[in-house]
Amino acid sequence: MSQEPQHYLTTPARTGKMMAIMLGICIVGGAIFFGMWDYWISEPAPVVAMMAGDSAPTEVAVHTGATITSDLSFIESSDFITLAFNALPGEPGNNPTINMEVGDKVIFNVVNDGRSFHSFGVTKDTEGIGGLIPGSEVASPSNPLKAGEGGTSEFIAGEEGVYYYICTVPGHREQGMVGKIIVGDVAVEEEVMEAAPEPVAEAEPEAMEVSEPEPVTYDGPISLPEGSGVPGCQETFECYIPYHVTAPAGTEIVWSNDDTAAHTVTSGTPADGPDGIFDSSILAGGATFSATLDEPGEYPYYCIVHPWMVGNITIE
Repeated sequence: MSQEPQHYLTTPARTGKMMAIMLGICIVGGAIFFGMWDYWISEPAPVVAMMAGDSAPTEVAVHTGATITSDLSFIESSDFITLAFNALPGEPGNNPTINMEVGDKVIFNVVNDGRSFHSFGVTKDTEGIGGLIPGSEVASPSNPLKAGEGGTSEFIAGEEGVYYYICTVPGHREQGMVGKIIVGDVAVEEEVMEAAPEPVAEAEPEAMEVSEPEPVTYDGPISLPEGSGVPGCQETFECYIPYHVTAPAGTEIVWSNDDTAAHTVTSGTPADGPDGIFDSSILAGGATFSATLDEPGEYPYYCIVHPWMVGNITIE
């Protein structure tokens, strides 16, 4: 006696319920992922660094010696071009050198007494912001210390040598936020300036002053150009291009970060700080930000990470 093959069917209601469950799982998973975005991008996994050619993760040293406390303050010159710890170059206490022995521990108490964003770490690299010693970090470039904020970290010397405590925001080390940690009896080479022949006096060319450009009608994204994270663009009003735009009330203004460095677009001025009207927070290279301005008036803005970068919007 032959038997008819069985066919398992479902109803449209069951199918709809299954799709709703799957969609809910995707939404919840996406919310968790993007809610922890700062964590995912704060530091690459060790295997990523190794594949990129960096050395293996530093082994955590053991505290067997003295404990040293170091209080460090992020400070900036009035034009925000020179950055330092505790005091500006030429002043007592500038980027103090820390001397210690193998097994000693330094407890860093850092506070951001500037107006820009800053973060902290210890590295053995002589340049750049890589190779941070685990446990020495305070904040990160993607989640930095804002003005008035601070934190604590520690560094244990595992071997003799010269280490560096730095601001880990890209570019800030090069602007002066770097100090030495000398572990053990290490000879530190000082730069020796060789005597040079007296230069022949030449007539200096007259400085070309660039006048503030006239405002232009907004017609597309305002660019944060390549290289604007390095001082100099402020001299030609090209840190944001165009520097000054006009637009009718209700216009959505868009900015595009065309630089490789991270920036912000923050309403206010470097002298007075953010005024709370709009703020992009950390804007990675290639990202965009927009703000709709409904009230007529002047809207100056700047980059908190690189405060020489300023722009202006006039809403008519």
